[in-house]
Amino acid sequence: MREHLILLPGWGLGSLPLEGLAEALRGLDPMLRVDIEPLPELASGEARGWLLALDERLPPHAWLGGWSLGGLLASELAALRGERCRGLLTLASNPRFVAGGDWPHGMDEATFDAFVDGCRADPDATLRRFSLLCTQGAAEARGLARQLQAALPCTVPQVRLAGLEVLGSGDGRSALRDFSGPQLHLLGGADALVPAEVAGELLALRPDIEVGLIEDASHAFPLERPREVAAAMLAFIGEAGNA
Repeated sequence: MREHLILLPGWGLGSLPLEGLAEALRGLDPMLRVDIEPLPELASGEARGWLLALDERLPPHAWLGGWSLGGLLASELAALRGERCRGLLTLASNPRFVAGGDWPHGMDEATFDAFVDGCRADPDATLRRFSLLCTQGAAEARGLARQLQAALPCTVPQVRLAGLEVLGSGDGRSALRDFSGPQLHLLGGADALVPAEVAGELLALRPDIEVGLIEDASHAFPLERPREVAAAMLAFIGEAGNA
């Protein structure tokens, strides 16, 4: 059976951060079908609505993957689908992006709230700042940030803010525990938004999953190091298929 991988993008930056990765995956394994699917364009920040919209739109029995917010949604959708999901692969994704009392490994709430306020008041400046945060730690950080800024999608402000609400309120820890299929979670060693320490916490949630670290890589490592990331993903899909 030909494998199908669906990749969900992150917040605010459209599909560009995943396009090089999708191309690398297809080049390394022409038999793998790879699709980048846009996130729902909903004005509501209620995560359940986003998940149901994705579940209705996306074909079953595919691998689900995602970058950042896309990884959080892919995790929740994998748990929702259960045996209708072949496996889960997340990239630079924190199961709880905003830190809490029992999860210190995220952005503090005050910083996140200020980011939301900035997005509401001056979305263009906020997205430029976000692109710089995404590429911080990369060898060619400013060049990557310029790529992201040049390809910013036109998004309805309410949809952009709703996506932030989903990101800020999301907690995918139970989804990772509940989904019994194969899981690979890749993190960036120099990620300015998702600390590398999340790796150990993911293994504590479910010791039988695979967690990998892309050394010296930024939050935007799918754009920064697409072939390296693609090779790791394909190796995992191949191993899971032979298990």
